[in-house]
Amino acid sequence: MIQRMRPTPRLLFLFALWLALWTGLPHLPTAWAQPASGASTPATQADAPADIATLRSQLTALPKSAETSDEARLLVRQVDAIGTAAQKLIDLRTGQLNDLNARLGELGPAPAAGTTEDPDITRQRATLTRERNGVDADIRLARLVVVDAQQRATELLNKRRQDFEARLTERTASPLSPVFWRAIADAWPDDRDRLAPLLAELRTAAAAALSPENRGVVLGALLLALGVITLGNMLAERGLVALAQRILPGGRLRRSLLVIAVVLVNMLLVALALHGFRALLEDRQLLGEAAREMVKELIGVALFMTFVLSLGRALLANARRSWRLPPIADAMALRLRPFPLLVAIVGALVWIPAQVNALVEASYAALQATQAATAAALTMLVALLMFRLRPAATGGAVGAAQAAAPDAARPADAGDGTSATQTIRPVWVGLLRGLVGVVLLAVVALLVSGYVALASLVASQLIWTGIVGCAFYVLFKFVDDLCMALLAARSATGQRLAASFGLQPTRLDQAAVLLSGVLRLALFFYLVITLMAPLGTGPEEVVQRSGQFGSGLQVGEFQFVPAALFSALAVLVAGFIALRVLRVWLDTRYFPASGLEPGMRSSLTTLLGYAGGVLVVAMALSALGIGINRIAWIASALSVGIGFGLQAIVQNFISGLILLAERPVKVGDWVVLGTTEGDVRRINVRATEIQLADRSTVIVPNSEFITKTVRNMTLANAEGRVLIRLPMPLASDARHVRELMLAACAAHPSILPTPAPSVSLEGIENGMLIFQAIAYVNSPRVAGGVKSDLLFTMLEDFKRAGLPLVTPVVAATPPAPAPLA
Repeated sequence: MIQRMRPTPRLLFLFALWLALWTGLPHLPTAWAQPASGASTPATQADAPADIATLRSQLTALPKSAETSDEARLLVRQVDAIGTAAQKLIDLRTGQLNDLNARLGELGPAPAAGTTEDPDITRQRATLTRERNGVDADIRLARLVVVDAQQRATELLNKRRQDFEARLTERTASPLSPVFWRAIADAWPDDRDRLAPLLAELRTAAAAALSPENRGVVLGALLLALGVITLGNMLAERGLVALAQRILPGGRLRRSLLVIAVVLVNMLLVALALHGFRALLEDRQLLGEAAREMVKELIGVALFMTFVLSLGRALLANARRSWRLPPIADAMALRLRPFPLLVAIVGALVWIPAQVNALVEASYAALQATQAATAAALTMLVALLMFRLRPAATGGAVGAAQAAAPDAARPADAGDGTSATQTIRPVWVGLLRGLVGVVLLAVVALLVSGYVALASLVASQLIWTGIVGCAFYVLFKFVDDLCMALLAARSATGQRLAASFGLQPTRLDQAAVLLSGVLRLALFFYLVITLMAPLGTGPEEVVQRSGQFGSGLQVGEFQFVPAALFSALAVLVAGFIALRVLRVWLDTRYFPASGLEPGMRSSLTTLLGYAGGVLVVAMALSALGIGINRIAWIASALSVGIGFGLQAIVQNFISGLILLAERPVKVGDWVVLGTTEGDVRRINVRATEIQLADRSTVIVPNSEFITKTVRNMTLANAEGRVLIRLPMPLASDARHVRELMLAACAAHPSILPTPAPSVSLEGIENGMLIFQAIAYVNSPRVAGGVKSDLLFTMLEDFKRAGLPLVTPVVAATPPAPAPLA
């Protein structure tokens, strides 16, 4: 049977993908791995895995091939279920094997020949060895079952795809020719006979439901389900809007989250209402086998319509224009308003006949008629949508251009459907519309030429691409808005992170953009897998293909594993956050209680940052799959470049480590290096920052501190010395001068009492007494200011005591010689 459009399984697959991405699950829910008919499989019969013989017998009992597409899909699910059960058994047996190996290790190796040991230990070792060998054999057999199941599933999928492609390219009579309609007329009597049992069963079910004993309950349940679907969805949507306004701050995240919440709640309410009504009918045994399958298909149609309607209405947001997620002008949104309902109705109308054909096993002519109607209806729907998306004649509401423009470039809405500024439509928007037009022409050409199945598939894929694009657009927006709301520097969470960990705003913005990019890349991966699957691929095959890609991609000798990439990223983020927390704890809690000086604290913090950073990067590389041997190869390759052009960088790096370890120069020291004199503010990996007296900063390579002479004013002793030399007249009272100078030093609050200030008479020079005062202060940085204060005080004391100071003698200028006659 030729593949038909199945929007609901794909829709449910997309819905499950949303849940898997939000909750961080690596795989989709296992509901897809279960048979649709409700038949029991090894994975659902019990939580504990079955034994190897049972799994092998179940796999052997399955047919080697399938006649129809539905049978092939069911077989693939059953084979996958057996493989999953075998993998669970492997995991269970692997834990048992590890326990047995540990117990054998505790007993130690067997004694050498000619030696004896305790018989109990020998008996225990033999028993454990037999158990270990049995568990190991079970693991090997289970791995064979997994490999056989994978091969069987691959063969079934390949065979199904080959059959599908062969039937897909089969050419039949054109719908414009009488032969096409004559075949339908000839097959109608047989199709009517096949359809009669289903109609009779549905009439019987309706009569039984309307019988006196069931009428009240069934009608009440039906009214309740309709009330939940209509009134419940309306109240739920209003409640979500009110809740979002109450608990969420205004911004982009509230808009994207509201779209997702509306879609999920609407689908959940519809699913609960319809499945509850179906459970009531089955509980009262009102449905036969065919009617039961038909009700299941109708529930799928209702879920498909709910998804399309909810997503379309939430994206257009005509009732709440300020909450509209995509940048669409109001006029364009009003023009697109009926299309969600049209897409839902047309999709349901073209899908129900296809399901009825499959249920009653209709003729090939009926299938062709259904496919022709599908291609024609979907083509007209897309053509009408393209007509509505054309740019407005006034040039104000540019529709598709505004829809494609970023939020920052969105023009201000004038309120009457026109925009304040003229927006130029991007080139790619026109190319996309042209491509869709070409596809529509191709569908019409295929349909007219008799390739009905291919035309139906292309039209269905076009609609499916639009639905997937809209859904992933919402996810892209939500991921970006969530990252910005959690990590951006302007957000409340970002400000708390900056205050807690001392992070810079630019760092937070970079982290938000980087995380958003990584999550969008993961979403884009699933988008490509969903859209680029081969023809005839169902949802379970999409999941299988994504799982195979997630297991690894070989690039040369490197195995690229997406899961390992995310693990490495998580290790990096968690590692650097832990380092930051540790450094904050050391600075605020431990170091103040340890009594270490500030320079030692800075050195220890810097060393911890370097060592921790290297450790985190090594752990991230290990999580990525890059082992120590590969890192060694990289280091050996870099050594060549280091030998030629990176000598100075390596020299400064090693010098920085020596400075941090030996600490001849530490943060806070006052150093003199050549003509540079100032305070050491920071010691980095490559260079050291020195702040001069004029508040400027000099960056000195670390090798300068190792290879050159450095004067450290505060290395051994952090005290500063104040030296004052005063010349006094020869007739001055030397003792009185000494007392005044000592009193000035003792009166200054910055002068240390120990060692005590001292004043000495150095000698007589040029007829003057030379007095020298020496005092000590806490730091050499304050010595200059204290010296100035002491000089002011001493000069005032000398003046009050009547002690004259030396008056400099100015030499007389000799007279100029008389001019010659």
